[in-house]
Amino acid sequence: MAGHSKWANIMYRKGAQDARRAKRFTKLIREVYVAAREGTPDPDHNPRLRTAIAAAKAQSVPKDNIERAIRKASGGGDGQERFDTLSYEGFGPGGVAFIVDAITDNRNRTAATLRSIFSRHGGSLGESGSVAYLFSRVGVIAYPADAASGDDMFEAALEVGADECESEADGHEVICAPDSLSEASEALAGRFGAPERVEIVWRPQTTVPVDEERAAAVFKLLEALDDSDDVQQVSANYDVTDDVLRKLSA
Repeated sequence: MAGHSKWANIMYRKGAQDARRAKRFTKLIREVYVAAREGTPDPDHNPRLRTAIAAAKAQSVPKDNIERAIRKASGGGDGQERFDTLSYEGFGPGGVAFIVDAITDNRNRTAATLRSIFSRHGGSLGESGSVAYLFSRVGVIAYPADAASGDDMFEAALEVGADECESEADGHEVICAPDSLSEASEALAGRFGAPERVEIVWRPQTTVPVDEERAAAVFKLLEALDDSDDVQQVSANYDVTDDVLRKLSA
């Protein structure tokens, strides 16, 4: 189990996008739809769907919306939407590595859009495998700081078989294997209530320090990527100090 880390500054977190809640809802529901469409509509027998439902609930997506997406996915017929789940890799300002997870009904359109976004913001879209080795795939369950003490969260994380528990001033993050995320989140919810976030992410194994200028450029690229309707999640291996963050927020 790890203690404190700079994980909160390394991963691009969705919490900064409250003003775009409707778009976030749409992306969460799309993941529920695709998970149910590609597997069974029964979450008890579909780990991806269980995780998608947990992630949607953590962001307060209405239960009716979730159930409607599952019904639509299992309805059959040629009129259903067809989506591909893809990951794109690239480099941003200062050599920061990016992984962009997308769900799209048009691979060519999405690739062209992402290539253009990277190019406009001082980066470049790379080949498959160009940066993935710098990341590992993990499940994250996030709670606010007042949900529990660091010791209580650490103990609970151990009990659910998590790999790490990171507690900082702004909250707790329990890190676990992707295939145990839904079970771990349900167990923690039974003790601490609903989490703030439940998601599977790319966690960087190495990081790239960025100064104020490069950090600003990286954040602009992150925003532009997330504005794309096809993009589900963006992860990057930048490391920015609290001092730089304060300057950018001033």
